[in-house]
Amino acid sequence: MQTAIAPVTQQGKSGLGRWLSATSLVVLAAALGAAPALADPLVGKTRNTFGMPGVLDMPSAEMFPDGELGIGLTVLDDGTSRATLTFQIAPSLVGAFRYSRVPGLMPVKDDNDKETGAYTALYDRSFDIRWQMLEEGRWRPAVAVGMNDFVGTGVYSSEYIVATKSFGDRLRVSGGLGWGRLGSHGSIGSIGTRPDYDYGSLGGEFNGKSWFRGDVAPFFGLSYAMTDRLTLKAEYSSDAYEKETADSPPNGDWERRSSVNIGADYQLGAFTHMQFFYMHGDKFGFQITRAINPQEPPFASGIEKAPLPVQPRPPVSADRLGWSGEWSKDPTAQPAIQGALAQSLEKDGQVLESMSLTATRAELRIRNMTYGAQPQAIGHAARTATRALPPSVETITITSVERGLAISSVTFHRRDLERLENTRALDILPSTTITAADAHDPAQVRTADLYPRFRWGLTPYAEASIFDPDNPLRADFGAQLSAKFELAPGLVMSGLVRQKVAGNLDNSTRVSDSVVQHVRSDLVEYQREGDLALQYLTVSHYGQPLPNVFSRLTVGYLERMYGGVSGEMLWKPVDSRLALGLEANWVKQRDFDQHFGFQDYDTATGHVSAYYDFGRGYVGELHVGRYLAQDWGGTIELDRQFENGWKVGAFATITDMSSEDYGEGSFDKGIRLTIPVAWSTGKPSVNTLKTTIRPLQRDGGARLDIDGRLFDTVHGAQTGSLYNEWGRFWR
Repeated sequence: MQTAIAPVTQQGKSGLGRWLSATSLVVLAAALGAAPALADPLVGKTRNTFGMPGVLDMPSAEMFPDGELGIGLTVLDDGTSRATLTFQIAPSLVGAFRYSRVPGLMPVKDDNDKETGAYTALYDRSFDIRWQMLEEGRWRPAVAVGMNDFVGTGVYSSEYIVATKSFGDRLRVSGGLGWGRLGSHGSIGSIGTRPDYDYGSLGGEFNGKSWFRGDVAPFFGLSYAMTDRLTLKAEYSSDAYEKETADSPPNGDWERRSSVNIGADYQLGAFTHMQFFYMHGDKFGFQITRAINPQEPPFASGIEKAPLPVQPRPPVSADRLGWSGEWSKDPTAQPAIQGALAQSLEKDGQVLESMSLTATRAELRIRNMTYGAQPQAIGHAARTATRALPPSVETITITSVERGLAISSVTFHRRDLERLENTRALDILPSTTITAADAHDPAQVRTADLYPRFRWGLTPYAEASIFDPDNPLRADFGAQLSAKFELAPGLVMSGLVRQKVAGNLDNSTRVSDSVVQHVRSDLVEYQREGDLALQYLTVSHYGQPLPNVFSRLTVGYLERMYGGVSGEMLWKPVDSRLALGLEANWVKQRDFDQHFGFQDYDTATGHVSAYYDFGRGYVGELHVGRYLAQDWGGTIELDRQFENGWKVGAFATITDMSSEDYGEGSFDKGIRLTIPVAWSTGKPSVNTLKTTIRPLQRDGGARLDIDGRLFDTVHGAQTGSLYNEWGRFWR
């Protein structure tokens, strides 16, 4: 997964400069994304050739619908291609990651690292961001400021300020000022000096010295919706395409005859667009894009079965024994009630771990095996309880249990469940209490015959490799067998074995050129030799040694590349936005075939972590410590989680490993997606599909990939997440 890149930056930057590079995207998203929008932002339906909201090649001040994820491919007839992933981080903030092929821009070097005079295609990775700082008014245009390739190689590096105004429902006009590439034609002035494009640097660093510097030029554009599906576009471009049209070196066959671009966008379906365009009087191109909005699932109402209704209690006169609580003196009553509840919850896809019962109060400790939103599982359990508990029980507490940990307790008055069943979910929330669970409540009676418990599954799998210039997309397909053996609450043995059936990942000829210990960059070797592969085989223990403190100890083959011991502690009060964690590991590198052997390399690694819930689904993380290559530094992360379980996030890591030692890309960074299976099928499920998109997989800033870390385990059943997903309580 090596590529040749050339940023506008300098090598050997300080740790502070690289840290600013890593945190710029994440911190800006946190600051702007968490701030309330002043009004509804101006939303556009079409994209420019870079995949962002815009006219053709030029940007506009438009946004996408909040939360929208977009995938697009642009192809020009000279061989230029741009694949872009966009995400509307907040209503007024949109970001993008792009992988581009630009013909004729990369010098070819001989075995002695000297340029030969020939040129080949440049494969470029870049990040963009745009903030709509002023919403459109009756007379006022929307105004946005944006940066292209601001943490990347610099081949598309540019900044702009742009305004867009709607005239009626069909016409939109945009105009602005651009720097960098967007200031390379028709300059009307200059601000400072902009560093030249540098083929020799490693890429991926903070190029802040270039921002809004150099020549500045105007650009204009308009779009007109002829019909609900067809939009015509025209623009005046300020991008000279200097490198693509240069005579020396002979980079390509571009000839810029005009500054005017024209095109048409046609909407093929609700979320799919195709666009054709003619640029600079010389090049034809097309684009196809697909938008996915996590807040608009294919099955809006779900295909889940209806829950049992609340069972109203009879009048006191109809059941004097039940109301008085005399039944509680019968020693056979609780086992019978608990058995009935366990059977009903099992049919609903939940496990009744334990239960306490008095004449007026009941606490059910449940493990949700079915519902992606924990409030939905709690709502089902509460309604089931009203059908099995005696009438004298007025207080019902549902405690969420995950991996043997009692995470939080939600307490209801039974009369509120009876009274508010047919109202909005938010109507019952004010009368509900969320507290920390008592991890060692002696009144809890464990449900009979729960442990030991064995589960297994046989499913297909797919693994892909992208961003390799020799073959931009490789993939393997096969079957995987997973098993989990729960010996006791919080004590579990689990494993996963994969068998490849078809694919071409083993055809890669890429060899790591890393000058440091190969802790991650030998991924190709694991893909090539791991035919029948043991992905992991572990024994884990989860506990609660102190109030609000959770623990984890994991031993075994922790992941595909490492085995050893991993321990973790997490302080996380149920109603606190802040969590603090400590993790320590000793690991040894596994053999490439992923059987039971090890290589010679072993190391100790660990981190001190802070987690903060900003609200509205935004969660930030900071991890500081020692990484697998024995480098020291920190990782900053920001995720946005939607009510239905979708999660989109970005991360970046800076360590004391120099840019030169790290190699191409300068530091570790990427984007990660979590897609709930229930979103696409409409059927309830706790299963998710996860993927991480990294521009490069290098050795600096590498952490262990361990399943079941504590924050991910407990956060979904605590106050912030419960409030965020409470709308599904009565589902």
